[in-house]
Order: sequence, then C-alpha cells, then structure tokens
Amino acid sequence: MRIAVGSDHRGFQIKGKLITLLTADGHEVEDFGTHNDQPVDYPDYAVSVAKKVADGSAERGILICGNGFGMAIVANKFRGVRAAACADEVMAEMCRRHNDVNILCLPGDLIGDRPVGDLVRVWLATEFEGGRHTRRVEKIHSIEAAN
Repeated sequence: MRIAVGSDHRGFQIKGKLITLLTADGHEVEDFGTHNDQPVDYPDYAVSVAKKVADGSAERGILICGNGFGMAIVANKFRGVRAAACADEVMAEMCRRHNDVNILCLPGDLIGDRPVGDLVRVWLATEFEGGRHTRRVEKIHSIEAAN
C-alpha cells in the first residue's frame, strides 16, 4: 500500500518509528517531514499528506502532531479525505469500519513511548464495512460537493 506520512515536531520521533515499521511490513512510504524536532507549523505537513490522499497518489495517510486534532482539522479540508484522530486500536478499527477513514491522525503527546505499531496495523488491515455506512459516507461526499 502507498502511504503518505507527515508530522510536526511533536510527532517526529513516532514518525520515524512508524516509517521503519511500515517499510518492514512491505508498504511504500513517502515521508513529508518534518525531519527534526525543531518547532514547525502542523498545517504545512497536513496539507502535503492530504493532497496525496485526495489526488489518489497515496492510498492512505498518517499524520502525527501533539494531540492529533489539528492535523485532522486541516486534512479534512480536502475533498475526498476522511481524517480522524485515534489514540487506541478500538478507535482505529471503528473509524475504518464505519467511516472509511483514509488518514489516521495520531496524538504524539498522548502516545508517548507506547508502541503504536498495533494501532496502525489494525487501522491498515480493517476494511470499510459498507452497508448502511456507505450511505453515510456518500452523504459526506455530497456535503463536500455542495460546499
């Protein structure tokens, strides 16, 4: 799977670990930075990843900032992107299953040293359930088109 990844300075350490994990699992990863722990503005990195997912050149995206919310807000400005902040495996599974989320936003400050590999693997492996949820995702697309 092609995965676009980005973080601000608060997610820099986790991003490096995730890229190693994703690559080892056979995914093609494009790293949009940041490339050190110097303070930066999270919207710049969210835009880069969201554009790749929105235009289809990446199948999924992963963004990491302090709490995950800022990245999700920015990414959701792009047509076709459904981003959600998740801090555990249950949230990761449900956002895929019910909302077909294509950008996972991780809270670097809340995860800390806890391994995130299981959370990311659950998110990547979980399929969209479809059914009644398809109608709801289609309504999201209609709202995007109208606004």
